[in-house]
Amino acid sequence: MDQKSTLVGAAELKELLAGTRPPVLVDVRLEEDCNCSRLPGAGSNCVFEVVFTERMPGIAPDLTAPVCVYGAGGGSLESRMAAEKLGRMGYAAVYDFKDGIEGWKAAGFPTDENSQQVTPPVVADGEFTIDLAESRIHWIGRNLLNRHEGLIGLKAGWLRMEAGRLTGGGFVIDMRSITCLDLKGNALHDVLIRHLMDHDFFDSAKFPEATFAITDAIEVPDATPGSPDLTILGVLTLKGVSHPLEFTACTGVTAEGKPAAQATLAFDRTLWNVLYGSGKWFRHPGGHLVNDLIELQLRIVSA
Repeated sequence: MDQKSTLVGAAELKELLAGTRPPVLVDVRLEEDCNCSRLPGAGSNCVFEVVFTERMPGIAPDLTAPVCVYGAGGGSLESRMAAEKLGRMGYAAVYDFKDGIEGWKAAGFPTDENSQQVTPPVVADGEFTIDLAESRIHWIGRNLLNRHEGLIGLKAGWLRMEAGRLTGGGFVIDMRSITCLDLKGNALHDVLIRHLMDHDFFDSAKFPEATFAITDAIEVPDATPGSPDLTILGVLTLKGVSHPLEFTACTGVTAEGKPAAQATLAFDRTLWNVLYGSGKWFRHPGGHLVNDLIELQLRIVSA
């Protein structure tokens, strides 16, 4: 049976730690955050890591002994998540210090501080070329019940950064590099690729490249990490036809300090004269009906 945890504030936790049976104190934030600043005597066990429960017996081997977990505070839920896990593991007395290290400091209580603070990577303003090996376009095409998916290569690209955020850029798509992942190793793979590269779809011999140019990037209000933070406006040129294209993207900086972005979008191929099997342009395509929307999953990483 899951054991329920007890919420405590800073003053309550201070009393518990000064008592005759103080709880085992565990910082469940990232290890690097814990190493920078922690409550005195706290151990480290990051709740985001899958080995969290495996490490707990080494930190608190006695299931009957009290344990108190804490995180950042300020509404961040890592301590609640950790307390729930400990309850499922059978710990009998679990305290959730909901105010976290922020609340502990706000109460004026001491912490162990490390002068070697971790600073997030900073990207200088300017233009960055795209890493063609790390960047990719994943396409998905569908009809009523079926789908095909694959990759399209990039030939070139760049990103412009200003004040730490993406403001412009563009890339060149190699329309002769289309592959299909779900038919890999199947004789039908090459049949489908010829179909896609033929006049029916993208006419890759005549139009070997497509381009996308960013014209604006607008911040999404109140975006949180991991959710779309920019609305990207641009112009997609495909089969010699240029139309505006708008989508949202998650942007940021990698641990190596490289600007990067990911996005999932769908666009109506018929606006770019890719008409094969479209119910808008053919009265009865039958089993050759193909959905008008093409889905793209973009992963763009700078070099």
